[in-house]
Amino acid sequence: MTTPPTLLVTGASGQLGRLVLDHLLDTLKIEPSRIIAATRDPANLDAYAARGITVRAADFAKPETLAAAFKGADRLLLISTTSVGTRLVEHQAAIDAAVAAGVQHVLYTSIPNPVAPELLIVHDHAKTEDALAASRLPGWTVLRNNWYFENLNHTIPQLLQSGQWFNASGDGRIAYIARSDLARAAATALANGGSGKSALTLGGAKAYTVPELAALIGSALGGEIAAIPVSVPDLEQGMIGAGLPAPVAAVLASAETHIANGRLGDVTGDYQALTGAEPQSLESWLVANKAALAKAA
Repeated sequence: MTTPPTLLVTGASGQLGRLVLDHLLDTLKIEPSRIIAATRDPANLDAYAARGITVRAADFAKPETLAAAFKGADRLLLISTTSVGTRLVEHQAAIDAAVAAGVQHVLYTSIPNPVAPELLIVHDHAKTEDALAASRLPGWTVLRNNWYFENLNHTIPQLLQSGQWFNASGDGRIAYIARSDLARAAATALANGGSGKSALTLGGAKAYTVPELAALIGSALGGEIAAIPVSVPDLEQGMIGAGLPAPVAAVLASAETHIANGRLGDVTGDYQALTGAEPQSLESWLVANKAALAKAA
């Protein structure tokens, strides 16, 4: 009888990482003894340790911690870190450690169309994908995750207050998807995925323009939101004027160009093919979160 693979989740105490653990345990019914959760602070995962998961300390900024953390893992989910600008070094350290530990398959959370040059954060993802392809890993899977519904938690209250959505995304569309659905996809690919080398584009079943989003949000939450087109430079300066740090405004403005160029609008069906389920619709997510979003406004 073949021994089932041991599964390791990095960044396991983050929002996506915890949801991946939940789906492994509760949706896929994976035996806890087969799961390793790696995090910088193991105490943050005491509840999962109590359920039988092995929790280990791992800090990508300290590569010397990775050998022990990855020991015995067969399949590893590399959740991209939040250290924009330096995370490529961290990701490379993790890939090198996975190879040294004998990991057979690494999965990485990337973004759609990572070769597009206009998005300022694209370099880290594109180069990490290149590092996977150049590695001696027997297999890898790139999970190109679209924007979360939850990203709108920061936007919707302001839209409801002002009634205006300044944007530079043109006719570009976004195939938003719930964070939990992406976690389910990652858990499924980690537990049940193949052994080859592939990339999946994971997004919702429908993609929306900003005017369509404005109308949908206004209808679901009770308010009028006007989508107002502006230039990318004007949008960036407006965000700086509103108090955002210039580097953050530059990244967000570059994302508008990414959207306008059609980089986030792909509806592929990869999520359904992987999980056998339909992703949650934006309409149902808005209804489920209506009270919290309205309160935040």
